[in-house]
Amino acid sequence: MHWLYLAVAVGFEIAVAISAGKANGFTHRGWTITTLVTGALGTYALSRALLTFPIGTGYALWTSLAGVGITLLGALVFHQQLSWRKAVGIALVITGVVGLQLSS
Repeated sequence: MHWLYLAVAVGFEIAVAISAGKANGFTHRGWTITTLVTGALGTYALSRALLTFPIGTGYALWTSLAGVGITLLGALVFHQQLSWRKAVGIALVITGVVGLQLSS
């Protein structure tokens, strides 16, 4: 169940990043509210996941997977460039996340 909570937290963190970008410095009310609500829901889901994960590992998994998700979503949906350097970075992040999980 803790993996499900972590996945939900990652999804909400990706939503936070997208909505925060659209909020334009919190000048757009709807996107600002979306940012705050998704941030709160993501934090709640993360707190549930951290009941099982060690805090350092859980937090590292959350931020790393969200970062990879945001980067991939940016390339696939928002047509941002995904260079080979970014791809190598994503591979390194995933390797690090797997290593963290295996060492826990």
